[in-house]
Amino acid sequence: MRGGGLWQLGQSISRRLAQADKKAVARRCFASEADLKKTVLYDFHVAHGAKMVPFAGWSMPIQYKDSIMDSTVNCRENGSLFDVSHMCGLSLKGKDCIPFLEKLVIADVATLAPGTGTLSVFTNEKGGAIDDSVITKVKDDHIYLVVNAGCRDKDLAHIEEHMKAFKAKGGDVSWHIHDERSLLALQGPLAAPALQHLTKEDLSKIYFSDFRIIDINGASCFLTRTGYTGEDGFEISVPSEHAVDLAKAILEKSEGKVRLTGLGARDSLRLEAGLCLYGNDMEQHITPVEAGLTWAIGKRRRAEGGFLGAEKILKQLEEGPKIRRAGFISSGPPARSHSEIQNDKGANIGEVTSGGFSPCLKKNIAMGYVKSGSHKAGTKVKILVRGKAYDGVVTKMPFVPTKYYKPS
Repeated sequence: MRGGGLWQLGQSISRRLAQADKKAVARRCFASEADLKKTVLYDFHVAHGAKMVPFAGWSMPIQYKDSIMDSTVNCRENGSLFDVSHMCGLSLKGKDCIPFLEKLVIADVATLAPGTGTLSVFTNEKGGAIDDSVITKVKDDHIYLVVNAGCRDKDLAHIEEHMKAFKAKGGDVSWHIHDERSLLALQGPLAAPALQHLTKEDLSKIYFSDFRIIDINGASCFLTRTGYTGEDGFEISVPSEHAVDLAKAILEKSEGKVRLTGLGARDSLRLEAGLCLYGNDMEQHITPVEAGLTWAIGKRRRAEGGFLGAEKILKQLEEGPKIRRAGFISSGPPARSHSEIQNDKGANIGEVTSGGFSPCLKKNIAMGYVKSGSHKAGTKVKILVRGKAYDGVVTKMPFVPTKYYKPS
């Protein structure tokens, strides 16, 4: 996959990221370099040879000196360090912060144990996804969550609007947006060994989706054992004045095996892991049921509802949705977003939302939405690329097995 093939991979990922960015922050499409926000690690990225690109109003590294292909494989074999400080972390506090949040998301936040979290979805009145988010119950009166950079403005406006109405009825909830902190994602098999050098906390006792506030490299950090790659790893919210030192320390403790990695490899890693990119695979008109996130709707929430769009979502749970997200492996050139999907008789059954060449599997992978009944693994399809039909087959996701660190 050298030469033209690698160029094709880079172009595919750049288009996919740009498309998600464009849908989420269309008004910023024509922002000049001077208008772009920069994370505190910007100079650090440039010094390490990063190629910086506009993303969600920020100047972010898409890759460094190594290729997107090599970076993707290195994450799975060794490890990657990503700057994801463009994402928005916030805390909700107060004795009513959980009932407030449960009006907006599908998760059963109340039954989470303190110090644990879950992936969830903010829904609108029609049951569509406003954004996906990792939500953590720090304790009963403190919730920490991270929302996507491209959705920040609409998410914060949505939360604020509902918070004002909730507080007007006597609800006790307040919020803090953690703009004083930066966010690093450390992913891959060397993530825990490298990080263990920098903290006295026993990381072997922190499992997937667990959260702790601990000292790392001399700074008080929010540590969540999670990520967007399918690998074991951590997201580390660190006071911004300590972010560069922490990044340097992590790279040093891994003896060069954990590498700085950009948005390009992050996108190919999440696609291999079968994870949605908001703006491509999940949007305002797609429900969590259609997106294959039924597991994220808590049992109590299915019984009680009480979140925006519950009527439509609960009806879909009972009757089944008309479309479903599915994975595909295909021949020919890699499928692109909006590539048409046909059944074996040539009838349109859906379209691709994300697609590209898998650096780890060395084959074309994609995800998209098809009519229910056509989503079952093994179903043969045709995928149109530049007007020509190529063979494909519905494939279970994740494409690459996940390696989340869970109790044995």
